[in-house]
Amino acid sequence: MNIALIIAGGKGERMKSVTPKQFLVIEGKPVIIHTLEKFQNHPRIDVIAVVCIKGWDDDLKDYARQFGITKLKHVVRGGNVGQESIKNGIMAMADNYDGDAVVLIHDAIRPNLSTKIISDCISSIEQHGLSVVVLPCNEAMLETSDGISSSRAYPRSQLRRTQTPQGARLSQLVELHKKAAEKGIDNSIATCTLATEVGESVWFVEGSFKNVKITTPEDIDIFRALLEVKDQV
Repeated sequence: MNIALIIAGGKGERMKSVTPKQFLVIEGKPVIIHTLEKFQNHPRIDVIAVVCIKGWDDDLKDYARQFGITKLKHVVRGGNVGQESIKNGIMAMADNYDGDAVVLIHDAIRPNLSTKIISDCISSIEQHGLSVVVLPCNEAMLETSDGISSSRAYPRSQLRRTQTPQGARLSQLVELHKKAAEKGIDNSIATCTLATEVGESVWFVEGSFKNVKITTPEDIDIFRALLEVKDQV
């Protein structure tokens, strides 16, 4: 059993829009539908679950029916922060599926992931356990304490930029959140950071610079350009 757990609980203040960014319509479809279609069309994904922002559950279900997202089986209420939203989704899956299930946790606002990334992430979880999609850090990196200046560089070869999906077997994810609760960790940025904070290792899966995260109006322009390139292929 392979489950896509899509996190759509954020408000997206940086987008400066009344509509949550995951529900903004781009080229005739909400961003979240562009994302869900990638998992709907992947042969190894059995179930889709969405952790949804309060008040948008019915909109999500209506869009899923409209665009044929038949694998959507669960809609879970989002939390106050990302970690809580992910935990809500994980615990809901634990109520419905065996602990051996593979869970891919993915941002609703990353609508351009590839079939290969999904496949590679499933394979890494099956082989190694906790896995995260990453990119090399190509830019020069500087350390700063005041946010406006620096006197020290950090070796970029030791850094990776994380993307989603991130995931593991369901039982491992349940245990991860139990350990976090015991340690009082309640606002970790992502599953991969939560894992490191409780002393777990994560395995890398090669990502893509096209796997863009839509957080600003400029990101919408990039996604539109990527869609246009696909239409021309």
